[in-house]
Amino acid sequence: MSGTGSTSIPDVPVRDVWERLRADAGAVLIDVRTEAELAYVGHPDLSPIGKRLVTSEWQTYPDQRVDAGFVEKLSRRLGQLGADHSSNLYFICRSGARSLSAARAMHAAGYTKSHNVADGFEGPLDVKRHRGVVAGWKAAGLPWAQG
Repeated sequence: MSGTGSTSIPDVPVRDVWERLRADAGAVLIDVRTEAELAYVGHPDLSPIGKRLVTSEWQTYPDQRVDAGFVEKLSRRLGQLGADHSSNLYFICRSGARSLSAARAMHAAGYTKSHNVADGFEGPLDVKRHRGVVAGWKAAGLPWAQG
């Protein structure tokens, strides 16, 4: 569990997230990286389990400020998809830091089943300072796409 104070957000390993998304029709994976990251680095591909990735930037590009309207925008988008405050929401970013902040914000807004995807899409740096090898979605061999 990650978190401080009264808001403790569970860290869920990537393979467990994949299984939970497959088993729970109402579960949603939300990628909070920037559009540039999604285009150039890649993103989880949920098509093998009949789902679509939801994207919502936690920080704006290029200034990297937290989007003050994040909760409102994402709440509206989730509602359009049929998700509600009782839906399991899984937040992912590059390595798990921004997604944890986003999950905390949504939890505070009443989405109490908010989870952080442990190690994110690319995970930590390896000894050669490369990502996507040690841990995370890509390193686990889960489906992903680029562009």
